[in-house]
Amino acid sequence: STIQQQRQEIQLLTAELKDRDKELSDMVAVHQKQILAWECDRQKILTLAERCNLLNNELKKRNEIIKSLTQQKFKEMSQKVTDATVRCQALEEKNQSLHCSVFELSAKTGQLQAREQELLTMLKLKDEAILETTDHITEFTSKFRKLGSALHAAEVEKLNLNKKIQDLTLRLKELILERNKLKDDLCEKVKESNKQEEEIIQLRQENGYLRDELVLTVEKAKRVDQLLQFAKSKQARTNTELESLRQV
Repeated sequence: STIQQQRQEIQLLTAELKDRDKELSDMVAVHQKQILAWECDRQKILTLAERCNLLNNELKKRNEIIKSLTQQKFKEMSQKVTDATVRCQALEEKNQSLHCSVFELSAKTGQLQAREQELLTMLKLKDEAILETTDHITEFTSKFRKLGSALHAAEVEKLNLNKKIQDLTLRLKELILERNKLKDDLCEKVKESNKQEEEIIQLRQENGYLRDELVLTVEKAKRVDQLLQFAKSKQARTNTELESLRQV
């Protein structure tokens, strides 16, 4: 009954490990989708930043063109210095306004347009998702520690089973030696054959019980090894997921 109970416990533990493995795989898939969405948003932001840089470069080129035209036509437009000055001031003010707009667009990642405001909102949502991912990482860490404890307990149980197998093997050898000795005594003591026969039968039964127990113990050790392999595989997968989340 003890062996059957242990088998049931092992089966329940195996089922629970499979459920946890499926849950972990589902969560990994969800996190990968979130990472892909975040990467897409990041590419959009990089595109807007590049556009801002292009506008800034174009503004600088226009400033240089205006300065060059002003220098070339300064002598020819000596009579129109006042108008040119007013125009240059207006252009300078316009250039300053454009420069401030570009700077504000680069610093705040798009408050000048409604789409950029939407991107900021999405970034806030992504920050919340990152916080949620951090909570998941904490939960994974806790589960990882629990799995480590279970793995340690399984290893201790394996050591105990190995010790028990060794003890049973030694006991079996002792019984075999004792049985051989009884056979020798049986040849020398014919008068006590009935009594010795009963003892031999009893020893054979005990030997059979020990053999059966040894077979069951070996089978249990094999199952424990399988559970250890399964736990190590899950532990490696958890380490991979944690490493991926830390990189994010």
